[in-house]
Amino acid sequence: MNKKLDIVGVQIDFGASEKGVAMGPTAIRYAGVVHGLEHMNYDVNDRGDIIPLRKGASRPDMLAYEQVIDANHRLYDEVYDSLQSGRIPVVLGGDHSIAAGSISAVSKFYEDKGPIGVIWIDAHGDWNDNKTTETGNMHGMPYSAVCGYGPDEMIDYGQKPHYVQVKNCVQVGARDVDPLEAARMKEAGMNTLTIHDIDKRGMFEVMKDAIRIASEGTVGIHLSFDVDAVDPTYAPGTGTPVEGGLTSREAFLAVEMIAESGKLLSMDMVEVNPILDIENKTGKMACELILAAFGKSVY
Repeated sequence: MNKKLDIVGVQIDFGASEKGVAMGPTAIRYAGVVHGLEHMNYDVNDRGDIIPLRKGASRPDMLAYEQVIDANHRLYDEVYDSLQSGRIPVVLGGDHSIAAGSISAVSKFYEDKGPIGVIWIDAHGDWNDNKTTETGNMHGMPYSAVCGYGPDEMIDYGQKPHYVQVKNCVQVGARDVDPLEAARMKEAGMNTLTIHDIDKRGMFEVMKDAIRIASEGTVGIHLSFDVDAVDPTYAPGTGTPVEGGLTSREAFLAVEMIAESGKLLSMDMVEVNPILDIENKTGKMACELILAAFGKSVY
């Protein structure tokens, strides 16, 4: 197993309506993610944070698009360079728009070896484009973009994007999906395992399916984890909380099973908002979820 990790933060909240999530990388670091990984015998290189443009162009259907796209372009370069260096990139958000840059880089890097799978753990689908969005917030668009359903501006930096195959993509934990967004996901054939599936079948069975779908015929899995997938009882510090989410143990079981699969290529941890948090409770959970995804166990 590769024991060399790169940490990359992105201090961005331009993709979201609720501000403060730009401080998420600091909160996760403050919770001890680097020390925790080093204690697990990982060689950790902290690349620091990407700071978005202070000002940029915007339009109603893609708010602050210039800042979002510029930050994603720079993240793409950081993640691609990390992979070229033989390391595993761990991206700390920031809002979920940053997954457009991270996943694009991972998919492009492995283009000659084979497709990658994606497991997207989130209360939301993030499958809007600039035509279906109800808010214009670009953190609701990255999963659609990396699968080739737009907006292409989020993932095309002049490198000829390599899209992720929908058949190897899974959405886990959805419970707040816009009607037009849901229609797009169904039309594309997105593998969606909602909170209802988790309630009926249990997290163990749902994650077995998710890992199988994301692993079949792929070189490995990119995990994109939005802390709003977790119920606000356990993760209050996020800008788009939705009641009735994953329990703390369901969240940890999900990442522990991904760790046990040995398929993890790269990871995002996003949407931690310290302004809305209680004594960094959500930052600490995000930190511990990252550690669990890389093999921390209770025994």
